[in-house]
Amino acid sequence: MSVSLLNRMFVAAAVISAASLVGTSVPTNAQQQPQQDPKQQEQKKQQEQKKQEEAQKRQQKPRQDQQAPPQTPQQQRPPQQQAQLRQMPPRLPQQQQQQLIGQQQQRLAQYRDRLDQQQRLAPQQAVQLQRQKRLAQYDFQQQYIARLREQQLSIQNARNYNYGGDPYFYTPPSYRYSRGGHYYETNEYGASVLRQAVNYGYEEGFAAGRANRQDRWAFNYQDSYAYQDGNYGYGGFYIERDDYNYYFREGFRRGYEDGYYGRYQYGVYASGKYTVLAAVLSVILDLRPLR
Repeated sequence: MSVSLLNRMFVAAAVISAASLVGTSVPTNAQQQPQQDPKQQEQKKQQEQKKQEEAQKRQQKPRQDQQAPPQTPQQQRPPQQQAQLRQMPPRLPQQQQQQLIGQQQQRLAQYRDRLDQQQRLAPQQAVQLQRQKRLAQYDFQQQYIARLREQQLSIQNARNYNYGGDPYFYTPPSYRYSRGGHYYETNEYGASVLRQAVNYGYEEGFAAGRANRQDRWAFNYQDSYAYQDGNYGYGGFYIERDDYNYYFREGFRRGYEDGYYGRYQYGVYASGKYTVLAAVLSVILDLRPLR
C-alpha cells in the first residue's frame, strides 16, 4: 500500500470521527436556561409567598376536634353591653347600702300598717256614697279597694325580699327633685316609681271624674276615697310614701278634670290605659339629672 493511500485513509477516519462528535455535542449556550421576564419573576415570587402564607394559616387553624378556650362572661357580652358596663357608675359603699336596706324595711312595716287603717275606713265612705245615691262613684270605689287588697297581699309576700340582688340599693343617686320646698335625690329606679305614681294617679282620677259626671255630682276630686288614699300602685319600695302620695294626687287631680269634662287635656288613652302626656309629666316631676 502506498504512503498516499494511507494518508487518505487516515484523513477520512479523522473526518468521520469529527462528524460523530459534532452530531452528539450540544452547544454551550444551549445548556443555559432562557432568561425570564422581570414581570414573570415578580408573579412567581408572589405566588410562592402566597403559598407560604396559606401553609402557615393551615398550621395555625385549630383542629375540629380541638375546642377553643372558653370565653369569660365579659367576652361573651356583645360590644354594646360591654361599653355600657364600662360606663356604669360605681357602686355605693357597703355601709350606705345597709343603711338604705334598713330604711326600706322600716318603710315597708309602716306602709303595711297604713294600708290596714285605710281598709278599715273604706266601708264608712261606701255607706255614705250609697246614701247619696252616687252609684257610679260607689262602683269605682269598690274596684279601687279591691285593687288595694291585691296590692296589700303582694306587700306581705315581700318579707323575704332579696335586697342584695336589687340594684336600687347599690346604685348612686342620679336625679334631684323638689317637693314642699325641699330637695330629694334618687336613682333611676326611684325616678321610675315617681313616674308611675303620676300615671296611676291620672288613670284613677280619670275614672273618678267620669263617675261623678255620670252621677251628675258636683266637681270635687278631694272627696274621692282614691285621692285621699293615694297609695294605689305603691309597693313600698325606693321612695317615701309621702312622696308617692303627693305625685299620685298630682296625676289624680289632672285625670279627674279630664274625666269629669270628657276631654284629654293632660293625658291620652292608648293600649287600654290612661297615661299623662310626656310634657305634663316632665313639668310635674321636674327631675334634674345630677350629672
